[in-house]
Amino acid sequence: MSSAATLQFPFPEAPAPGATLEIAPGVHWVRMPLPFQLDHINLWLLEDGKGAQRSWTIVDCGIGNAATRALWEQVFEARLGGEPVRRVILTHYHPDHMGNAAWLIGRFDADFHATHGEYLTAHALRTGSAGYTPESTLALFRRNGLDARREAEMSARGNTYGRYVPELPESFRRLSDGEPVEVGGRAWRVIAGYGHSPEHAALYCESLKLLISGDMLLPRISTHVGIWTIEPEGDPLSQFLGSIRRFRELPADTLVLPSHGVPFVGAHARVAALESHHAERLERLVAACAEGARSADELLPVLFPRPLDMHGLFFAMSETIAHLHYLYYEGRLAREHGADGVVRFTTRAEAAHEIT
Repeated sequence: MSSAATLQFPFPEAPAPGATLEIAPGVHWVRMPLPFQLDHINLWLLEDGKGAQRSWTIVDCGIGNAATRALWEQVFEARLGGEPVRRVILTHYHPDHMGNAAWLIGRFDADFHATHGEYLTAHALRTGSAGYTPESTLALFRRNGLDARREAEMSARGNTYGRYVPELPESFRRLSDGEPVEVGGRAWRVIAGYGHSPEHAALYCESLKLLISGDMLLPRISTHVGIWTIEPEGDPLSQFLGSIRRFRELPADTLVLPSHGVPFVGAHARVAALESHHAERLERLVAACAEGARSADELLPVLFPRPLDMHGLFFAMSETIAHLHYLYYEGRLAREHGADGVVRFTTRAEAAHEIT
């Protein structure tokens, strides 16, 4: 599914942790490590003004631990040299993006900008409210076939969000789709995206032909799209595919600044590759379900043939369910609720189309 051969990578070497690289006038690339299989995140420093009045805007924050904050201090000393941070902008609530938000705005008395959906989701997830609990997630996965042994192992993980997001901003300034955000005399337009998170905010600067894409458009890996407990009947894959089509409206030579990987040119080709990737996965699921009714758990190897640890299993389950829901809402699969309480999907016309 990779489109790497059709993309251009003008900045193939990432800056070292604690360093910066200017990739466009007033736009600086920062990379921070992550303690996951996906071992890094790209963050962005934007110059806000010039000369004695210069300040800075930070886009995304890294996870909230001592090691990342120490690297931020290196960046502040080497790049900012005592100049203030005026605001922090969040693309979405995930811990590698939100983790240091409260620390950064407290350190600089900066404003915090986010969409309404991302801000409230972060608070709900960290406090375990509105159905964002490990118990609710396990119940959802159990209905989709997760066995008792792996359920117990997953339960032992607890609330991992709070581990990487130790505190949250108590207020915010709202970002909305289409809204221009002025930074350093340039307008950055908010492009809302859905499916990966509730109200992801990408930022496009027409004068620089730059897109800060967050997680919505990545050069080499596919963005996670999964079902979550507060919307168990949702269709996030449809939302995601509809969202990334909007990037075709941007100029073909736009430089995309992703949260993972390296900056690239070729957004249109990347969108096409992701569409093809998901279409191929959907066809595999249909073929598997034609052999008999299957639960999401039974279908995991169809989409994820490699061995999965508990971290990977969590995301693989939610993503497999999302693909099955897409096919169900398209009418290509039916679903039935077994006597054991497990939801299964099938191509059989006689299967009950609704779960009772």
